Amino acid sequence: MADTAPPTPLDTPPRSARRPPSPAPVRRLTLWQRIKRDKVMLLLALPGLVYFVVFHYVPLLGYMVAFQDYQPYLGYMHSVWVGFTNFTTAFAQPAFWSAVGNTLQIAVIQLVFFFPVPIGLALLLNSVVSDRIRRFVQSVVYLPHFIGWVIIVSIFQQILGGAGALPDVLGSLGLPRYDMMSDPEAFPWLLTLQMVWKDAGWGTIIILAALLNIDRQSYEAAAIDGAGPARRLWHVTLPGLAPVIILLLILNLGQVLSVGFEQILLQRDAVGPGAGEVLDTYVYYHGIKDNDWGVAAAVGLIKAVIGTALVLGANKVAHRLGHEGVYRGADR
Repeated sequence: MADTAPPTPLDTPPRSARRPPSPAPVRRLTLWQRIKRDKVMLLLALPGLVYFVVFHYVPLLGYMVAFQDYQPYLGYMHSVWVGFTNFTTAFAQPAFWSAVGNTLQIAVIQLVFFFPVPIGLALLLNSVVSDRIRRFVQSVVYLPHFIGWVIIVSIFQQILGGAGALPDVLGSLGLPRYDMMSDPEAFPWLLTLQMVWKDAGWGTIIILAALLNIDRQSYEAAAIDGAGPARRLWHVTLPGLAPVIILLLILNLGQVLSVGFEQILLQRDAVGPGAGEVLDTYVYYHGIKDNDWGVAAAVGLIKAVIGTALVLGANKVAHRLGHEGVYRGADR
């Protein structure tokens, strides 16, 4: 039998002949086909969409009052247009700038001293080994969120007020009685303390849910490498929580000029307008009660514009740092 000669390069099939066929292009669904495919999810989202349209987007039309000398009996269509007069009127009032200063002071204190509390509390709850104890503690710290501000302010009045438990204890010890509820300098700290007591537990819900999404194998790998609890917290837990923390921080920045209308309104008279007047109470007293609707709408529009700018700016910074933020950029 004759030996078979090895194939020459000319006998080898070309590279293009050995290349597998390219997949067929994916046909894109039309809008109606996507709606039909996702009809169940769209129906579930419909009540929330209706809520935002009716109670958030439709009321935006009322901001035209900021550019009118609005009279309720004339309505939007017949009130006189005054341009930016309402804005200049607000900027010319010292009470407005005092309210701005108080609002920013309270907002910064709450952002620095309240925002990290739910994160730390969630980390402590997550470290509890016993499920029964963790559920009990969660139920206890969630409960104050469902209590109204009227009751909470009354509780603090009974503890920290002039006739409360703390001044009585100080008096029995021979120390000067201290009424924190009427101290203008302590007012921002009092508001922050009340917020911590009321909403810190409720704020742990999102953080605890984010902790469940962190891969357990990352903790095991870190432990095998010799990382202790502190290093696992720094190198595994906090990076895993970073997207959620950034998202919550951006949303809090959008509400930085809204520091709690009902909470402050209940305690404003105790400390006086000099310390207790914020933008929300300024709108109520100088706008609604004095029937100066245009100035009230102008201040509300200023708050909305600043809040939107802060959210957009913070979200852009989050994109620069490699995070998604509230929404993805067009190039992500």
